[in-house]
Amino acid sequence: MRRILQNTAWLLGGKGFGAVCGLVYLAILTRTLGLKDFGHFSLIFGTAQALIAIAGFQTWRVVVRYGSEHVHAEDWDKFGRLGMLCGMLDAVGAVFGCALAAVVIYGFAGVLDLNPAYIDTAFYFSCAALWALVSAPTGIVRALHRFDMAVYVEAVVPTGRLIAALAIWWTGPSVSRFLIAWAAIDILEAVLYWIMARRLCPQAVRLSNLARWRQAFAENEGVGRFFMVTYASATIEATMRNGPLLAVGAFIGTRAAGLYRLASQLSQALSKLSTLLTRSVYAEVARARVASELAEFRKLALQTSGIAGIAGVVVVGIALVAGRQLLELIAGPDFEQGASILVPLAIAASFDLASVAFEPVLHSTGRARLSLFARLLAVIALAVGLYLFIPFGPSGAAWAVALGGATSYLAMGVMAWWTLQRLERGQIEPVEAERGSTGE
Repeated sequence: MRRILQNTAWLLGGKGFGAVCGLVYLAILTRTLGLKDFGHFSLIFGTAQALIAIAGFQTWRVVVRYGSEHVHAEDWDKFGRLGMLCGMLDAVGAVFGCALAAVVIYGFAGVLDLNPAYIDTAFYFSCAALWALVSAPTGIVRALHRFDMAVYVEAVVPTGRLIAALAIWWTGPSVSRFLIAWAAIDILEAVLYWIMARRLCPQAVRLSNLARWRQAFAENEGVGRFFMVTYASATIEATMRNGPLLAVGAFIGTRAAGLYRLASQLSQALSKLSTLLTRSVYAEVARARVASELAEFRKLALQTSGIAGIAGVVVVGIALVAGRQLLELIAGPDFEQGASILVPLAIAASFDLASVAFEPVLHSTGRARLSLFARLLAVIALAVGLYLFIPFGPSGAAWAVALGGATSYLAMGVMAWWTLQRLERGQIEPVEAERGSTGE
């Protein structure tokens, strides 16, 4: 718990700074572009994020899940081969994603009501975002528990976006200019992340390890299956995160998408602790799996869930009490009506926050497929909710997201509790489970 809170504090320091910068450049975006063009910006950005999730393999989870044991044993050769394998998979995903972007953007831009003048920009922005993935080096840094160093690199994005937003505001705002600036800053962050991973662990981050990718598969039993499960899980998660925005754009309109995006951004800012805890908890649970007693492992999961649950209640309270005022302060009176969207999105975010320890527990004990099943149930609930509630406008889409979040929380919570009970009774062992000795 001390390490989790320490790592979260480092991340919160950087993200707190980033959140302040983010609110300022979000205000610049909304006030200079207006509701219609901000809707275009939101749909292009959301499409790129969806493509990243479909083409990306969430390799940071793989590096942390399997690499923690190598770091604990100080076997840097194995750790390096695993990290570079994940880097290669990121590149493969980027190539696949660019091809998919061409099909989606040039084939279906009309469905999203995108201005034809933005279609080429949307494609190039998506390609840049795909190549700016920093999943593998992020996993290397987290497996080494150097969250302090990650803070400095990740500060590049909010700082760069704020400077770019101010410059664009001064010289003449446009959707294309904002997208070009965002893409360039993301690529810079990716380059810096790889440089940092190399400096932290030069004996592991070497190009020579790229040629030994087959050996990495052999040394990490079950890694291929884990790749596919986490990939499917991340794709489903992205569907829940970006699908409603795209659905609002397709079925209601670009202005409604702009409102939804702003409310979503604010709810994410309020629940930033969820993301930070996930990063810290995932690394620490993976470490506890190989370095701690069972009782400590179980206690860690329960304590983390309790803290996260309290934080979730606080997030919903802020949205209820001050949501409308925050939206008006950031974006102006045109966006004030987004308050009805913010509250259900905050409820959904609180469910994510409360379940922060569930997926790491399932992954670290070889039960990754259970978390995938829980996410499948959640996306089914989301689809049903969108079908039922989308006629009520963007707030209906937000309540569909809350329904999906509640389903994910309940399903994954039951499965994590069941797994911990089996561990306590000695029916499965954390390390043995990963080798498939007891099955999944």
